[in-house]
Amino acid sequence: MKEQTGNIARKLVPAPIRHWIGELWNQKLWPPVGWIRFGSLRRVFPISREFGFDRGLPVDRYYIEGFLSVNTLDIMGRVLEIGDNNYTHRFGKDRVTQSDVLHVKEGNPIATIVGDLTCADHIPSDFFDCIILTQTLHLIYDVPLAIKTLCRILKPGGVLLATFPGITNKAQDEWGAFWCWSFTKLSARLLFEEVFPATNVTINSYGNVLSTTAFLYGLAAREIKRSELDYHDPDYELLITVRAMKPGA
Repeated sequence: MKEQTGNIARKLVPAPIRHWIGELWNQKLWPPVGWIRFGSLRRVFPISREFGFDRGLPVDRYYIEGFLSVNTLDIMGRVLEIGDNNYTHRFGKDRVTQSDVLHVKEGNPIATIVGDLTCADHIPSDFFDCIILTQTLHLIYDVPLAIKTLCRILKPGGVLLATFPGITNKAQDEWGAFWCWSFTKLSARLLFEEVFPATNVTINSYGNVLSTTAFLYGLAAREIKRSELDYHDPDYELLITVRAMKPGA
């Protein structure tokens, strides 16, 4: 079918025009200036300011859940998660023997620990088999101290699974007031390798120009194709992920 379509196009489009289009394509000038139509995206305000939550699963959450799925076997034993324990139970299942939730403020009914990762002397050392830290580190000003705490409270051989934003807009909820940072793979590597051995740290990024644009506009993951979501372009770091293991198992 594809070959037939190509044959029809070759018959309908004169050879000089095909050559012109090919030259523009090779020079990355196609579509020509003035031909682009933005459609629904021609706007100076987003479609959603809720990261797409109000339209479905946000694009960054698609990548977060993919990252946790790949590392699901690390989620076992005593697990600490920030804010709630949804990912602990969803991806850890019956491998989890104890689920703890850390929250920075009093009042969270499911929190088993209240505290700040930069001031957490009350959390015992060598305590957790796994820590799930999704979309949290950018809200902490003293990132190096928080990473030191995370390493300290992991058991030897324990694993930290962390995600944080790269290219992003800011939250409009209460956490927007605490938004300090966005990261790159390089900044994440430099930060984590100050605390964890380099051989124990795996850092990846997710995103491409289409998925990043969709995310910034507030579209949901279901509004673009899975093949488009899964295409990786290292120049568009929408989400940064870190898997770090504490030495001395």
